[in-house]
Amino acid sequence: QVHLVESGGGLVQPGGSLRLSCAASGNMFNTYLMAWYRQAPGRQREYVAYITRAGLTNYADSVKGRFTISIDNAKNTMYLQMDSLKPEDTAIYYCKVNQGSSDSWGQGTQVTVSQ
Repeated sequence: QVHLVESGGGLVQPGGSLRLSCAASGNMFNTYLMAWYRQAPGRQREYVAYITRAGLTNYADSVKGRFTISIDNAKNTMYLQMDSLKPEDTAIYYCKVNQGSSDSWGQGTQVTVSQ
C-alpha cells in the first residue's frame, strides 16, 4: 500500500507560480507512473499531467507550456511546477500513483489563483 501526501498549495495572484510536492511512502515497487489531477468546485476531477519512473511526461492541453512535472526517484517525491497561473487553475490538486491495476490517491492540496 502506498501513502501519498501533497503539499505546496496556497493563494497566488494570476501570473504567479507555485510548486506542488507529492511525497510517497510504502511499497513503491511496480509503480508505473505518478500523476497529478485537479478538481475545481462543481466540476469533475480532471487529468493534469503524468510522469513515468523512466521520466517520460505527458500534459493536458490546458497546462502544456505552463506546468512542469518532475520526479525524484531517490526521495519517492513528485513535483508540479506551475507557472503563469490563471484563475481557471484554481482547484484541489491530487497526486496519484499507478501500480498496474491499482491506484493510490493523496488527500489533495488547495490552489487558489486570485487577485
